[in-house]
Amino acid sequence: MERRFSASPERVLRCLTDPEEIVRWFPERIEGSLAAGTRSTLIWPHERVWWDVLTIEPGRSLVFRWPWGPEEALVTTATIRLERDGYGSRLFLEDGPFPLDQPGGLEAWAEAIEGWADALARLRAFVDFSIDLRMRG
Repeated sequence: MERRFSASPERVLRCLTDPEEIVRWFPERIEGSLAAGTRSTLIWPHERVWWDVLTIEPGRSLVFRWPWGPEEALVTTATIRLERDGYGSRLFLEDGPFPLDQPGGLEAWAEAIEGWADALARLRAFVDFSIDLRMRG
């Protein structure tokens, strides 16, 4: 996926890697630091998901591993890369691999597309417009 932001790459990446920033648009709480080499847990009202943060290049990229499904049988690696684009930035996201020929692989891939589209829309609303699009209630 690719998205354009008005904010700088440094600002966008900070909203993905700073626990105080990420809870303002994505999970409700976080356990952990989101630092490279650590496992953190993102917490929503009805879900907990761990992230193993592999690398962070300030202002440039974030790479982490995370599970799919309640059994966590499938773990993918997400790579978020940022480039300066004029006064703003361009975000490139890859997540996978998804074993489309194995049970649950196609469903996880479809869930990833839907979930990442929603997450990136929330991120842009927060970063560029200071709006929190999360459903409350």
